Amino acid sequence: MPSPTSQHRPFSFVRSARSDRKLAPALALLFALLVTVGCSVGPAPRAESQQVAGRDDGITLDQLFSNHFGAEGFGPAWWLEDSGLATLERAADGNARDLVRYDPLTGKRQILVAAKQLVPPGASRPLTISDYQFSADGARVLIFTNTRRVWRRHTRGDYWLLDRATGKLQQLGKGFDEARLQFAKFDPEGRRVAYLYYHDIYVEDLATGVVTRLTHDGSDTLTNGTFDWVYEEEWGLRDGFRWSPDGQRIAFWQIDAAAVGQFSLVDNTSDLYSRVTRYRYPKVGTTNPTCRIGTIPATGGEIRWMDIGGHPSDDYVARMEWADNSSELMLQRFNRLQNECRVMFADASTGAVRTVFTDRGTAWVEECDDVKWFDDGKRFTWVSERDGWRHLYFVSRDDGSTTLVTPGNYDVVSIQHIDSERGWVYFIASPDDPTQRFLYRARLDGSDGEQPVRITPQLRGTHGYQISPNGQWAIHRYSTFASPSTVEMVALPSHRVLRTMTDNAALKGKLAEVAKGPSEFFRVEIEPDDGFGKVELDGWVIRPPDFDASKRYPVLVYVYGEPAAQTVLDRFGGSNYLWHLMLAQKGYVVLSIDNRGTPGPRGRAWRKSVYGKIGIVAPKDQAAALRALQKRWPYLDATRVGIWGWSGGGSMSLNAIFRYPDLYHTAMAIAFIADQRNYDTIYQERYMGLPKDNPEGFRDGSPITHAHRLRGNLLLVYGTGDDNCHYQNCEVLVDELVRHDKQFDMQIYPNRTHSISQGANTRRHLFTRLTRYLEEHLPAGAR
Repeated sequence: MPSPTSQHRPFSFVRSARSDRKLAPALALLFALLVTVGCSVGPAPRAESQQVAGRDDGITLDQLFSNHFGAEGFGPAWWLEDSGLATLERAADGNARDLVRYDPLTGKRQILVAAKQLVPPGASRPLTISDYQFSADGARVLIFTNTRRVWRRHTRGDYWLLDRATGKLQQLGKGFDEARLQFAKFDPEGRRVAYLYYHDIYVEDLATGVVTRLTHDGSDTLTNGTFDWVYEEEWGLRDGFRWSPDGQRIAFWQIDAAAVGQFSLVDNTSDLYSRVTRYRYPKVGTTNPTCRIGTIPATGGEIRWMDIGGHPSDDYVARMEWADNSSELMLQRFNRLQNECRVMFADASTGAVRTVFTDRGTAWVEECDDVKWFDDGKRFTWVSERDGWRHLYFVSRDDGSTTLVTPGNYDVVSIQHIDSERGWVYFIASPDDPTQRFLYRARLDGSDGEQPVRITPQLRGTHGYQISPNGQWAIHRYSTFASPSTVEMVALPSHRVLRTMTDNAALKGKLAEVAKGPSEFFRVEIEPDDGFGKVELDGWVIRPPDFDASKRYPVLVYVYGEPAAQTVLDRFGGSNYLWHLMLAQKGYVVLSIDNRGTPGPRGRAWRKSVYGKIGIVAPKDQAAALRALQKRWPYLDATRVGIWGWSGGGSMSLNAIFRYPDLYHTAMAIAFIADQRNYDTIYQERYMGLPKDNPEGFRDGSPITHAHRLRGNLLLVYGTGDDNCHYQNCEVLVDELVRHDKQFDMQIYPNRTHSISQGANTRRHLFTRLTRYLEEHLPAGAR
């Protein structure tokens, strides 16, 4: 469920360390919540804009939704192939941005493309650079501008070509409809550009301007070179075609969603009569889009389809790339249950396919975005949990045999860089504490044994890196639970700081003046009744500034709890953290717990323990942990307990108050799934299997099944324009609650999407509503 506020990624030419795997559905939403959102502010409601309890060091909603706590950013910044650092900076006249390069060692600045070079003929202002790509020789640069959002990201727009030597600026696809091109990219020699136009693939010769249409069957339901809603949402796929290394052919996905059921979003506010948007959305257990892979000569001609076998709508091709040559493709094909990934090699000329390696599991297995070729294409890297931990392997191209690169009882969280020249792999891990993230490296030949070398200094927190192509430099970003990000340039492997880009000193100064109580990370032991054995869960707690352990305080639990995200990380939480801090100032104890099944680095058994039991295991773990904490900390008032969450966390909040009415008294559930059958195939079936095979799991894990047990206070919050978790979920739950004569409250936002952020004042209104609801139904303050 990636947030629609996500930014478009840079072109493939720009090299940077991969982010932590695919941002799975609600993980991106949680990240979106961590950003302080500026919006227009209306009249102050009641006392929310006043200082907390009359104190002058309290946080207000006005401050949260203005720029008072705004953080300094750095970037966007990307590594170039020559290991220079590229970024966009405001031009001298202040009206546009230059594309500049910095030398990482000396800091020397060079303007690569000046804003004044990007003024189209007849225009008065430069183009806005949303993305860019240089040709292989650096002589030309492709500019992406005038963009439009397609589902989550801005992937549609106009492309312009700048010849850096002559200064000539020309538009590609001239004569085509405005802002309709997608994913334009140079061929390997920089003489042609391929792009999509209305779901078909075109190639434009840059010398002659001749445009060749390669595919001819694109439509609203059949896409060549891009994807439908569910492939984009759950596999993170958008750009769906690849030039061969020799520039002779183009490989591409073709997705046919004609047989997929349509869902309708109804807009009742934009006109006198309703506007209905219909789109293809495969719900659990229903027909998926079909997928096939083809190659076509770049000059046009016959398409060669790969004979990948399986069922075209029940199997997924989640990844496709050229296999270190121009004659074969490497495919990652998943079965519908996603417990098997076949690594297949397809002959681009004949379509013949052979399976070289299969990754299997008793639960789901993951796609791999860390493939790198070695020994002239004889072996490649692969990440798998096959030994119980997430590790890097070498796989033989000939027979699929594997060699473990990073042995040990720890998880590789994400691969940051593979330095084949020097024989190192850099990765994020935290062997001793799942709440932390550090940079490690290990020898590619495995000679380090089970002791990888930690590169990050002895600083707690969450550390992220963008490592240069040559492995010598990195942009290092780090923060802690209560301290915002510092961004610096470091040398590797010494981690010597070369310069600091931003340390957010102003924001840190403001936060230092804010009243805070004692906060900490903790572990709480539970003993599940499912045979897993005793286990310690990680959590954090924020206490009031005037905390007195001899008194009792109301408790608010912040929850997510699904396989897509952790909430218990030693990382600055932006506006989310500040809102929780504001509530603590009002007299609440705020805490969060990561149950089993969340994606922390605690081994395969931990993560896969929830397979087939989403909505069942997690609420039990959360309830058991809360009861244990109530015994440990008598200051937690057992008569005043609330819970809130968004998306999967909204579903968890519902399951909590429905299933454990004696434990939770107030719940605020946002953008939730009431019935798991209402969500999409790829995400829900990955963790639950098929409804026909697991009917009890789907029934028992769905909050709607337990709605009749509601006894406490319940606030339902939804955007009617949510294309991800449909407003349908709110309506079916309302029907069920009404049927059982259960009283509840609702806050509906017309046409808002899953992020509930569109429109003036929306986010401020939402958090004002949440704050008021807590104060009215879960009275604040010590007793």
